Amino acid sequence: MNPIRLARGRAIAIAATCFMLALTGCASSSSDTRNSSRDSQSQSQAAGAASLDAAMAGSQRSDKARARDVYRHPRETLQFFELAPTQTVLEIAPGGGWYTDILAPYLRNSGQLYEAQYLSTSADLAAEDDATDAAYRRKLADAPAVYGNVVVGTLHAGRFIGFDAHERFDRVFTFRNIHNWIKDGQIDANLRAFYGALKHGGVLGVEEHRARPGASVQQMIDSGYVTEAFVIEHAQAAGFVLVARSEINANAKDTKDYPHGVWSLPPTYKGGDVDRSRYAAIGESDRMTLRFAKP
Repeated sequence: MNPIRLARGRAIAIAATCFMLALTGCASSSSDTRNSSRDSQSQSQAAGAASLDAAMAGSQRSDKARARDVYRHPRETLQFFELAPTQTVLEIAPGGGWYTDILAPYLRNSGQLYEAQYLSTSADLAAEDDATDAAYRRKLADAPAVYGNVVVGTLHAGRFIGFDAHERFDRVFTFRNIHNWIKDGQIDANLRAFYGALKHGGVLGVEEHRARPGASVQQMIDSGYVTEAFVIEHAQAAGFVLVARSEINANAKDTKDYPHGVWSLPPTYKGGDVDRSRYAAIGESDRMTLRFAKP
């Protein structure tokens, strides 16, 4: 064979071999990158779960609050809302701070927690809201090591007061408040405010007492139970997209036909000692748990 042709053939073969090895190396590198990314994500999720467990186990939570975990499922609920420790989170109408006790320490080092106490447009209800807000602020001020980084404002007539909310938040959470805003005539204004407060891609997490399908608006106001269809319809009207729903907070024992509505059940026991053991056996309400996103 011609020596020149032989050398050229060998050169071509060597080049082809090197090219295939390079491709293999690239594929291996790409696979390693993907595996590394998955490992990093898994480690991050594990770390987030561990810090959430630590927040739930913290001494800032009372025994009374912990006793409700069996009904409220905070770990599972917050994980369903895809909470992460680096996020900027806004909780609406925290009341006495049941969830604040978990969110504040969880977000303290790497994230940021904002709280917006709800101030009703009704003068009578607003007085109650003011009292709740004052007690809440005292609680936070008394434990700066836990709550010192929490920013507190208010939500009134669909507007946030006390901080700039425009597209600031990764997550907005509301727990068992929707029925109050229906009664107050502020459900749509509030949902629009939440939409404006979220970053694009951000999540609105909603937990609410769940009515039977077909319940009227007046029945929702009177009972405190709201239909899923109502919540979804009004959230979508505000611009949200329903991403997922969960049965984490479902309670099949809840028959939803009590003289004092949802307030017959624990922890309120509005009927006092009347049928208290019956309501205790039922537990806290059957609730929808919905995850919406801002496109």
